[in-house]
Amino acid sequence: MTSTRYPQRVRNELRFRELTVLRVERISAGFQRIVLGGDALEGFSSKGFDDHTKVFFPAPGATFVPPVVTDEGIDWGDGVRPMARDYTPLYDEARHELVLDFFVHDGGVASNWAVQAQEGDKLTIGGPRGSLVVPEDYAWQLYVCDESGMPALRRRLEAIAQLPVRPEIHAVVTVGDEAYKDYLAHLSDFNITWIVGHSEQAVADRLATLNVPAGDYFIWLTGEGKVVKNLSRQFETDAIDPQLVRASAYWHAK
Repeated sequence: MTSTRYPQRVRNELRFRELTVLRVERISAGFQRIVLGGDALEGFSSKGFDDHTKVFFPAPGATFVPPVVTDEGIDWGDGVRPMARDYTPLYDEARHELVLDFFVHDGGVASNWAVQAQEGDKLTIGGPRGSLVVPEDYAWQLYVCDESGMPALRRRLEAIAQLPVRPEIHAVVTVGDEAYKDYLAHLSDFNITWIVGHSEQAVADRLATLNVPAGDYFIWLTGEGKVVKNLSRQFETDAIDPQLVRASAYWHAK
């Protein structure tokens, strides 16, 4: 029997917030953590573990004037739209702080900013516009990602770790360097299969060994667009409910 408990979408009020860097920390070999705060965080909401917050990176020396949200949509006025990237918000409501973990890599506008960021710097974010709220207690769950999805996976597993009864979790994570595993080291008691080298075939082979149960399951795949599309085909069968599969591209190869 297929589960009738489906993820639910909720909408948020779209707001643009200028925040202040409170702390900078190299949280792992591959990730730079930026902790943000400020009065503008008031009312911030992120109910989905893989929510996206738009982060804006103006050109050096440029002044960024956030757009205005109107009943008709977003009005950018005559301002120049800076480069923007989507990041998983890790919001600590108790401390009233927003954490963004940036994967550090050559040539990335966001990565370069994060490596150079200092306490007191300003950063403007927008959203998340909405959330997909996925129940944490599906009996069987599968998560597939590369470095781009690791912050969302970290958020999800940390939440599941607090459940009184832990579901059966399978995670398949592909990374470019063995050292990047340390980002999830505190979650090592979960069943995580690491694939070093970004081999799409190796991921596909691992997924082929898994048997999705008849009910009460959830499947999440993220990463490079074409890779996600290819891997998700393994779950496009009559036996699997497409509403319980979330496949999303976190980035696209040029």
